Amino acid sequence: MFLNSLSGRFLLLTVAFVMLAEIMIFVPSIARFREDFLLSRLERAQIASLALLAAEDMLDDELEAELLENAGVLNVVLRRDEMRQLILSSPIPSPIDATFDLRDASPWELIADALACLVDPEPQVIRVIGNPVREAGLLIEVTMTSGKLRMEMIDYGLRILLLSAVISAVTAVLLFLTVRGFLVAPIKHLVAAMKSYAAAPEDARRIIAPEASVLELREAEEALQSMQTDLTGALRQKERLAQLGGAVAKISHDLRNILTTAQLFADRMETSQDPAVQRAAPKLVNSISRAVNLCESTLAFGKAEEPAPRLERIQPACVVTDVIESERLAVGDAEISFAEDVPAGLILRADPEQLYRIISNLVRNARQAILATGKAGEICVAAEEDDAGWTITVTDTGPGLPPKAQEHLFQPFQGGTRKGGSGLGLAISADLVRGHGGRLDLLRTGPEGTSFAIFLPRSVADVVAERT
Repeated sequence: MFLNSLSGRFLLLTVAFVMLAEIMIFVPSIARFREDFLLSRLERAQIASLALLAAEDMLDDELEAELLENAGVLNVVLRRDEMRQLILSSPIPSPIDATFDLRDASPWELIADALACLVDPEPQVIRVIGNPVREAGLLIEVTMTSGKLRMEMIDYGLRILLLSAVISAVTAVLLFLTVRGFLVAPIKHLVAAMKSYAAAPEDARRIIAPEASVLELREAEEALQSMQTDLTGALRQKERLAQLGGAVAKISHDLRNILTTAQLFADRMETSQDPAVQRAAPKLVNSISRAVNLCESTLAFGKAEEPAPRLERIQPACVVTDVIESERLAVGDAEISFAEDVPAGLILRADPEQLYRIISNLVRNARQAILATGKAGEICVAAEEDDAGWTITVTDTGPGLPPKAQEHLFQPFQGGTRKGGSGLGLAISADLVRGHGGRLDLLRTGPEGTSFAIFLPRSVADVVAERT
């Protein structure tokens, strides 16, 4: 379990890397130790030979053997004045196995010779050549055994390895504690904040407050805070929409009863002999019928979900005419004109009630936008057909959509184009168009006006029916 944690793996990696660094230091160190050992033997041998020269060869054999033993060599050869002279000598136990010249040895040669000495356990007789101390001659050469050298090298290596192990352990522990304090602890805090927020995402008090001092961790906390804030807002809006759906269903229940009564009175108005009443009565009856149907749909789906469209072959000119006549009644004395460019023979497949609602929402938004300016304006509804489907455009000469409305154009309660607007009209229209397999697009908007396009695609059945 410990090895699966971040701090545990970091601890092992730290130990491994420190040991690797110590090994890279150990190899040249052991080579340096061997070179110093051999140079010290050369220096001792030179001192012993100088003692013999000072005594003018008057030393006895016992004293000569003692000098060689103290120097740690078997023979000493000194070259002075181009003459090679055997100064001290003793019996050599075996032939010379290798010769090492320390005068011009490269670092790689010293390392290779040191490793070879450590690997070979058999003692050897070696010859070592070097420069005399203080230029007391041209060359000094000694013969010695490698047993003592190898033992000293092993002892030195063990001390280095022990020191390396202690340094690795101390370094690893310090880094382990540092990582747990500066990295692991903030990560655990981040995880705990995630778990706390997941338990109650609607509670804004559980949104994390960035406090990490490490730059990367602080960026992670800020990103988490932004995500939690957006999610909490979305959940709250979803909850409000659900509550609104329940409230609308209750209101629709009572409103349906009121509209049913109004429909009865509207039916009686159709028998009136007043010409103005006779002209307005059919429009009133149709409007009340649509309102009743909408209330029943809301009650049927509980949360105002739109039913699937009932596709029929209809003439959009009739729908556009109904919408424009209804909007003319709401204009009053304002100078707003309506125009329609819909071919009378154009036929498309759509749900007539839903298409009425789509166009009515767009025309109503255009009328309200023009009325808000207090100036004259025009609203035009046009339709055309091509091989891909049908396109209905609603264009006005209003002031255009504000930037905020453009950012959230088809989102409920966020895409309102006027003060006090809920933004539901465009959201409902876009949803209804998507139900037909089409799309609702904003073509342009600006001081010269706004234009929306409703695109309804042809289905395979439409293409087959037209060809037959």
